[in-house]
Amino acid sequence: MKILVIEDEKTLSESIVTYLKGQDYVCEAATDFNTATEKTELYDYDCILLDITLPGGNGLAILKELRANNKTDGVLIISAKNSIDDKVTGLTLGADDYLSKPFHLSELSARIAAIIRRKKFDGSSIIHFNNICIDTQAKTAAVNNINLDLTKKEFELLLYFISNKRRVISKNAIAQHLWGDEMEGNLDFIYTHIKNLRKKLQELDADYIKSVYGMGYKFTDS
Repeated sequence: MKILVIEDEKTLSESIVTYLKGQDYVCEAATDFNTATEKTELYDYDCILLDITLPGGNGLAILKELRANNKTDGVLIISAKNSIDDKVTGLTLGADDYLSKPFHLSELSARIAAIIRRKKFDGSSIIHFNNICIDTQAKTAAVNNINLDLTKKEFELLLYFISNKRRVISKNAIAQHLWGDEMEGNLDFIYTHIKNLRKKLQELDADYIKSVYGMGYKFTDS
């Protein structure tokens, strides 16, 4: 799952990114309005942590633009402002939740997980696709009740495929979503991860990863 932290306080931003990476999220950071706007226009995120007061602009303008462009990224406003007006404005513009500073990182992580469950998986931490079952909290996956022995990236890749089932996904989109700013060089490594995941699924009669020539991959049962 890919998170964007839009926060101008460098120490807080670094603390959040470090903590969330420890929770197996892929994290990117933006510390000013222009950088944040560029990232939200170019990429999709499972959840965006959005500070209201930013160098160069107001975070609520980013939220307004996201919703005007029909982007469905989850948005959790994190702000020192604690007035009812700010909360109401943010939620009215389409934020999914609001968390006032200071906060515990464990609560932040729980709020993020809840937003992702609601927006991606109808509020459930258990996801089914035919004979595959994924537990997003335990970070386990099984086929026909037989546990899959997956690496961290293979698990995230499977979850990303199921979240986008029956859609064609490019290698670049996969790389951006699973590696974010850490992505470097060519994308041949994506093929290796997909090949390994596909082999493990095929061994348990769950061959759902299809190559779409010249475009990418599709996770489908047809």
